Amino acid sequence: MFRLFETLVDPYVPYDETDRPPTRLWPFLRQYMRPFRRVFAAAAVTAVIVAAIEIWLLAYMGRLVNLLAGDPSEVLRAHGAELIAVALFILILRPAIQLCNVALLNNSIVPNFATIVRWRAHRHVLRQSVGWFENDFAGRIANRIMQTPPAAGEAVFQMFDAITFAMAYVIGAAVLLLDADARLLIPMAVWLGLYLCLLRWTIRRVGPASEAASDARSQVTGRVVDSYTNIHSVKMFAHHQREVDYAHEAIENARRTNQGEMRLFTIMDGSLVLLNGLLIVGVVGWAIWLWSIGSASVGVVAAATALCLRLNAMTGWIMWAVSTFFRNLGVVAEGMETIAQPVTLLDRPGARPLDVPRGAVTIEGLTHRYGRETGGLERIDLSIAPGQKVGLVGPSGAGKSTLVKLLLRFYDAERGVIAIDGQDIAHVTQDSLRQAIGVVQQDSSLLHRSVRDNILYGRPNASEDEVIAAARKAEAHDFILTLEDAQGRRGYDAQVGERGVKLSGGQRQRIALARVILKDAPILILDEATSALDSEVEAAIQETLYRMMEGKTVIAVAHRLSTIARMDRVIVMQGGRIVEDGPHGALLEEGGLYARLWARQSGGFLGAEAAE
Repeated sequence: MFRLFETLVDPYVPYDETDRPPTRLWPFLRQYMRPFRRVFAAAAVTAVIVAAIEIWLLAYMGRLVNLLAGDPSEVLRAHGAELIAVALFILILRPAIQLCNVALLNNSIVPNFATIVRWRAHRHVLRQSVGWFENDFAGRIANRIMQTPPAAGEAVFQMFDAITFAMAYVIGAAVLLLDADARLLIPMAVWLGLYLCLLRWTIRRVGPASEAASDARSQVTGRVVDSYTNIHSVKMFAHHQREVDYAHEAIENARRTNQGEMRLFTIMDGSLVLLNGLLIVGVVGWAIWLWSIGSASVGVVAAATALCLRLNAMTGWIMWAVSTFFRNLGVVAEGMETIAQPVTLLDRPGARPLDVPRGAVTIEGLTHRYGRETGGLERIDLSIAPGQKVGLVGPSGAGKSTLVKLLLRFYDAERGVIAIDGQDIAHVTQDSLRQAIGVVQQDSSLLHRSVRDNILYGRPNASEDEVIAAARKAEAHDFILTLEDAQGRRGYDAQVGERGVKLSGGQRQRIALARVILKDAPILILDEATSALDSEVEAAIQETLYRMMEGKTVIAVAHRLSTIARMDRVIVMQGGRIVEDGPHGALLEEGGLYARLWARQSGGFLGAEAAE
């Protein structure tokens, strides 16, 4: 039975991805609701039926009280079949309808609705550019992805479990009182008006308060995760108390916003107790007065009393459910600040896969300042022939990293063109561009997965033999065989920890090298690829890199100038411009910036004086 209800909706059903999700709350939620339309309709109908049965039971209790006022033997003779039928209905049909309603809510809607929001939100966020991620906390992004879906699911649950049921129940109660005596509607109408005023007051305040509290919680998560992610820096600089204070500020802000939110619920609960007292005294007292003047039977008094007591018990639940509904909508609204942001770095209409038969790179008039007046790159012109090995050097802030990011199209260049084999990279698909470029960075973080999975990231369909061959070329195979994680997994099955924290810097770098070797892309970017290695391993890896470079176009960014001395050309950058270009020996003879950098290096690295 569970399987039947759990499979009524497929949360992974294909859908049309949008680059600009709706920024208003209801249109945002409606896009996720489409696969649930039939299930929502069934949940609403069963909720109404359940409420109607509850009201009918109260009405029948009044009838039963009136029947019991007669002779017992006569009552059983005349109404025995009716009583048996009602008993069977209560024992069989009522539980079946209730179970159907509950299964639709608990098994069809709640898990699947949260899943569809989380799945699509994660897909959307992954499509954002590198620059988008650089402008936010990873912890806050993840927190919003995690807390928005259950909040949306809970809001939908309350919509059918409480709101639809409550509306049907109140209407049914009014019909019941109208049938008993129309005058009983007067105190109930007064109560309902006051109840709706309290509900409106609560709703108008709980949504913004919940959104503020949710944002405060996301800030706490962002700061805490930032400390944990950079725990090595925290410990090395002995800034334990500084991080505690940094988190305390956000935690205290979360406490204050939560206090404001909870004050609303305290006011709501106190007001509700007073209103429910008015309901009981008004309706039951009026019913007793009508009985005293002979206008109502004992059954009417009993039914009115039971109804008021039931409403008294329900109103707190309904008020809490409705306020929770809008509270969850506030959480969703806060999450939309991340989930509903448009994807701005897109493939152009009609973009085609990049074709790299040769590997020539051409850059013309490239300017990029990250939206500022100064900094970045300024009018870069550069041509790299197919298979040519180019070293890229310059002091910090010269623009080397910006050039690499633009070549990978992590950003769209503000002006100018980058072309590979004559194809403007702005007009090819991003995936095909990055598949054609292998990158080894200075700090190659690894995925928190097995060694094998990390190497296979370079080419997921590679065989085990190819994985091992790539590891051997990267001088990684021998140490991989010695690895063992806390769960006892060994060798290529061992988990490397978050960002590869369980490995040394040199081990991480060699696995990252193996990943790029396995990828075997026609264009290779080396960004301080051997800086984390000791001298002995570096010497072995350098030979591997030189072999790997054969037949490829290579751009090697280096602060250690000795690593690029064997390149075909050296490009020297300063202040976002290319200031020198030529072979290593020729640049030394010219006596310019490169020659000064070479002469001033200590230990093979660019010193601080390089920026002079």
